[in-house]
Amino acid sequence: MTSENISTKRILFIDDEEDIRTLACFCLELEAGWEMITASNGIEGIELAETEQPDAILLDAMMPELDGLQTLAKLQGNPKTKHIPTIFITAKAQASDRRRFYIAGAKGVINKPFDSLTLASQISGFLGWC
Repeated sequence: MTSENISTKRILFIDDEEDIRTLACFCLELEAGWEMITASNGIEGIELAETEQPDAILLDAMMPELDGLQTLAKLQGNPKTKHIPTIFITAKAQASDRRRFYIAGAKGVINKPFDSLTLASQISGFLGWC
């Protein structure tokens, strides 16, 4: 895949922390040229995933109302969103948590705080966009 194809990606980032969303979006738009869509909670994220049909979803594990695993379960149970690959970006990244995320269907897990210089390449690696 060429870098031109990679630059056309649309990513939905679901995280309740505005500062984290802002930093990640800035990094990914600048570094990879991806179009970023954001949601501040799982319910909003599910709605945006249905309507926007992003190429991938970045998902925080710990959020109020619907946590990351509940959000992923709803995304995977929805015919309109079940095909969208999801990567967790979380501070909750112990081995047992990672196992639960992968068993639930995550394509990858990125630790918070993430490295803004390698975030795009980590995502590309998990999704085979390299």
